[in-house]
Amino acid sequence: MGLRELKKRQTRQAISDTATRLFLERGFEAVTVAEIAAAARVAKATVTGYFPRKEDLALDCHETFTADLARAVVARPEGESALAALRREFLAAVERREPGAGFSGPGFARMVAGSPALASRLRELHDLREDALARALAADTSAAPGDLTPRVVAAVLAAAHRTLFRHVLDLVAAGRSDQEIAAAATRSAHQVAGLLEASLADYAVREARS
Repeated sequence: MGLRELKKRQTRQAISDTATRLFLERGFEAVTVAEIAAAARVAKATVTGYFPRKEDLALDCHETFTADLARAVVARPEGESALAALRREFLAAVERREPGAGFSGPGFARMVAGSPALASRLRELHDLREDALARALAADTSAAPGDLTPRVVAAVLAAAHRTLFRHVLDLVAAGRSDQEIAAAATRSAHQVAGLLEASLADYAVREARS
């Protein structure tokens, strides 16, 4: 990484950290972008250059979040189905306590749940996540144009992940320990995958590459 790129990443992270601190102190709706810029000692245009939407100052991992399901499917090993790959990746994210699985601080989780703007943006991100997964499944299975199967499967799998994400977020907001949350999320992931195995266990199983 060059010095210029490193500086940009540091500036972006500093803005995000400042915004999160102010949001937690005063509430998401009460803080303006101009106040974030002043606290971070940058121009307002710098803030909007990195974060065109105020909501993404709080949901800073949105780019990784929207791509992670599709990435898990694309990277799955031979003999593994899409369902199995997503269960494995979710369990790994739980083990690492990742934000993409719903982990955060209690104050942050309550802030997201209590803000209509953040809740709306989170729904949009889940929809983008589903769209990316549908495209990945269509490409991976060489689906014919107009075949709804990848879209339907993506909707089911993304809904399962959305439910698990919300389950974790609710437990975080309730003040449960990371260990308790991880144990509950692990049980729930296996339960949800078990419900879907009858219909999806054999869908998009990665074939051996020649």
